[in-house]
This record gives sequence, structure tokens and C-alpha cells, in this order.
Amino acid sequence: MTWSTREIAELSGSTVKTVRYYHEIGLLDEPDREPNGYKRYEVRHLTRLLQIRRLTGLGVPLAQVAAMGTDTDGRASIFRTIDAELEATMERLQNIRRELAVLSRPGASPDVPTGFSGVAEHLRDNDRALITIYAQLFSDESMDAVRRTLEADPNPELDEEFRDLPEDADEATRQAMAERLVPFVDAATDHSVTLEPKASTPGRAEAARNAVGHALHALYNRAQVDVLRRAHLISEANGGARPARD
Repeated sequence: MTWSTREIAELSGSTVKTVRYYHEIGLLDEPDREPNGYKRYEVRHLTRLLQIRRLTGLGVPLAQVAAMGTDTDGRASIFRTIDAELEATMERLQNIRRELAVLSRPGASPDVPTGFSGVAEHLRDNDRALITIYAQLFSDESMDAVRRTLEADPNPELDEEFRDLPEDADEATRQAMAERLVPFVDAATDHSVTLEPKASTPGRAEAARNAVGHALHALYNRAQVDVLRRAHLISEANGGARPARD
């Protein structure tokens, strides 16, 4: 028994266009033709089509289907690679589901990274934007530290003063605020947060720091950026030491 192109396409769950394409790329042998020129497909063609459909259904690219021969080690390597890709995809989908579950809770905000919804209400748009950038560039441990600091809200009054600082703030105001901010940028104090880039190479880590610097200048006014700069300079001048207490 033999079949026409349309018949074998239907039997195999393919389409006539797909069958012809498999001929073009060498995945499926051309069948013999009848005197009238029509192709007549045999059982071996149907078997091959079903094999191709099974492999592509498992995620094997057509190029690798074509390369598969009698090399069992080579086939096993291809299957292991696809399995690893599927595992990564499943993990990504599970992470997406967890994030969607968090965003479905009352009060959750899509404007901040997962885990920051509890503090988002008290953040302004520029703060939210900066945290979003931080989450992309810095380690999970760093972001956990940022979140804990925001949840603790160690100095809400100072936060508001910094956020409301006008661009034309005078030198004395800037310097005074910088001195009050030192405990929050000084690595030797309880309130500071050390941001570690996710990047695995020095070049990428430097690019991350440069991106943050650019974001600060874009999201905050010149007086606010100047205050942060002064606070870091004071901290460095103090050698990162914990300030003396009365």
C-alpha cells in the first residue's frame, strides 16, 4: 500500500507543506513516482515522518534531527542538553509563578522588585526606579540588605528631608545633611548597605557601578547627588570607622 503526499501528511499529523520542506532539507527521502508523476509514499516514509515529529516534539531542532545517525553517544548528548534546557525553563516558570503569587496579594506593587512591596507605599517614583535598577545589577544578598534597611526605616525624618531637598539648597544645608547621612553610607556602621554587583568580571562590575552613577544623576537633583557624594567623602576621610558616641 502506498499514499499520496496529502494522505501521508494526514496520517503523520503533519501538513503537505511540512512534508515538502522535509524533502528540501534532506530529512525525508523522495519517494518513487507513478507514471502520472504523483509521489507514492511507503511505510518507511511514514515511519520516518513519525520519528521526526516525535523528536521535534521533544524539542530537538531540525538541524540536529538531520545529524542524528547511528551514533548513540551523540544522540544521548543531544537529549541531555535538551533536558537541561527544559529544567532551566521549568525553574524560570516556577520563579514567574512565585512572583505572580506575590503580585496577586493585596497592596503588592509591580513597580518594585519582588520582596519590596511591603515598603513600596513609602517610596517615591525615583526611589522605586533606583531599586528596580539595583535589583538588576546587584546580588540577591545586597538587595535583601536594602530591603531590611527600608523595612527598619531607621530615620524616616532624614529620609523625607533628603527627598525634599531642593536643587538650590545652600552649602551649609548640603554639608549638614551629608554629615547626618554618613552612618548610612559608612561600611563600619549598622545601617549601611554594601552593594555587590552580580557581574562576574571586573569590567561588568565597573559597568554596573557606572550605570548606577548615571541613574542617580537622572533620578535625583544635583543637590541630592552632591549630598551623597559628600557623605561618601566624609566616610572615606574617617577611614570607614564607626563615629564616636557620647
